[in-house]
Amino acid sequence: MVGSIDVHTHYVPRGWPDLGTADHPMPKLRIDSEREATIMMGSREFRTVQDNAWNADARLVQMDADGVDIQVLSPTPAFFSYGHPSEQAAKIAAIFNDLALEICASAPERLIPFCQVPLQDADAACRELERSIANGHGGVEIGNHVGDLDLDSAGVVTFLQHAASLGVPVFVHPWDMASSPRLDRWMAQWLAGMPSETHLSILAMILGGAFDRLPPTLRICFAHGGGSFAFWVGRMDNAWRQRHDVIGTSEHPPSHYLGRFYTDSVVFDHRALRLLVETVGHDHVLLGSDYPYPLGERPAGHVVRTSPDLTAEQREKVLRGNAELFLGLRPRLNAAQPVM
Repeated sequence: MVGSIDVHTHYVPRGWPDLGTADHPMPKLRIDSEREATIMMGSREFRTVQDNAWNADARLVQMDADGVDIQVLSPTPAFFSYGHPSEQAAKIAAIFNDLALEICASAPERLIPFCQVPLQDADAACRELERSIANGHGGVEIGNHVGDLDLDSAGVVTFLQHAASLGVPVFVHPWDMASSPRLDRWMAQWLAGMPSETHLSILAMILGGAFDRLPPTLRICFAHGGGSFAFWVGRMDNAWRQRHDVIGTSEHPPSHYLGRFYTDSVVFDHRALRLLVETVGHDHVLLGSDYPYPLGERPAGHVVRTSPDLTAEQREKVLRGNAELFLGLRPRLNAAQPVM
C-alpha cells in the first residue's frame, strides 16, 4: 500500500497565553478532561476537540491506522486574528507557531507544521514567515480573505510573492463565513459557505489578476477540493467572453489558470473526485482529510484509494507524489522513507 501524505490537517495547542484585549479578545481553551477540551469564543462554546488535536502520540496512532506516513499540521482558522491590530496579531501568530513546533517535535519526520501570519500587514506577515521557516515550519496556511480584501489585494499578493521567492508552499483555508438566518441552519455555513468562499478566493486570484502578477513557481493549494470551482469553470469562461467589459480583468479566461494551483482531495464522493481530477489535473490534487475534525474524512484517503476512476499512477500521485513536490520534500523523502 502506498504510504500517503495528508496536507490538510489541523492542530490546537493544549492552552496558550491570553493575548486578547477588551476590544479584540482571543479564543480560549477550556480543559474538560485529560483527553477533551472546548474552544471558547467568549462565553460561547465554539468546538470540542480531543487530545489528538495536540497529542502527537495519539495522532500518530491514528495516522498508522489510516496508512498516513506524514501529516501537515496547519492552524485552526479561528486563531488567525486578522481583525486584530497588526502588532497583537503578530504576537499571537508567533506564539501559536512556536506551540505547533512543540507538538511536532517528537516526530519531525512525520509531522510538518505550517505557520500562520498576520496577513493584514504584509511586512509583518513576511517577517513572521521568515522567522517560522527558519525555526522549522514547512509552509504557511492563510485564510481566503482579510476583511473585505480578497487574495488579489496588493498586500496579500506582496506576501505571496515573498512566499514564492522563498520556495514556501501556501495552503489556503476558508474562514469567517457570512452568517444569516438562512446560513445558521443545518451547519449551512460549512455545507454551503465554505465551498463558496474557497471558490471565490480562486476566482479573485484569477479575475483580480493575482496569478498574472505572481510567478508560476508559487506553490499554492486550496482546501476542500477548491470548493465549487471545478464545477463552474465553463460558466466562468463563458462570462469572461460574453461580458468581457465587466470581468475581462485577467489576461486569460479562467480555465487558462488551471495548473497554477493545487486543491486537496477532501470531497467525499467518487464522482466529485473524478470531476476534480479531470478539471485541475491528476498532478494538481493532493490528499487532504481535514483531520481531526468531525467533518473530515476517516480513514484519510478512503475516497482516493477506492476510486474506480484513477489509474494506479494517478492514485499514487494524489496520495503522495504530488505532495512531495508541493512540499518540496521529494529528495529527503526518497532518501529517508521510500514509497511502499
